[in-house]
Amino acid sequence: MPSLVSPRRILAPIPLLAALLAPMAALALEYRSVTEAVAVYDAPSVKAKPLFVVLAGTPVELVVSLEGWSKVRDSKGDLTWIEKKHLAEKRNVIVRAERAQVRAAAEDKAALVFEAERDVVLDLLEVQPAGWARVRHRDGQDGFLKATQVWGL
Repeated sequence: MPSLVSPRRILAPIPLLAALLAPMAALALEYRSVTEAVAVYDAPSVKAKPLFVVLAGTPVELVVSLEGWSKVRDSKGDLTWIEKKHLAEKRNVIVRAERAQVRAAAEDKAALVFEAERDVVLDLLEVQPAGWARVRHRDGQDGFLKATQVWGL
């Protein structure tokens, strides 16, 4: 005689699974863009050592937030502190490939709209499925590029 599995037994692991997956959601990367050219520091204080100036529009990964300050990582992996008031919710990406091909559609065979060289900052318009992103150049041209060609997604 086949044994019957109660719905209670089937559903029992779901809360455990949810508890295990919750921290993974907290690990999602969060990006911001720098609002204006501004110095970044080695500690969360304007009295700390200034390290270098970050240009307006540069994307950064938010690592830690404290009152008035954020610890951020740039595309090169440098960790620095920046005043929160200099960060915007707006998302930009920076080209990491030697030349990123921006296409008319999110497919390899679509017409080439333009190419962007390494370290060019592009506005992120939307993340597309299958590893593509829709971006806009500051001159107004927009299109789709492979997510692997940029940093900041």
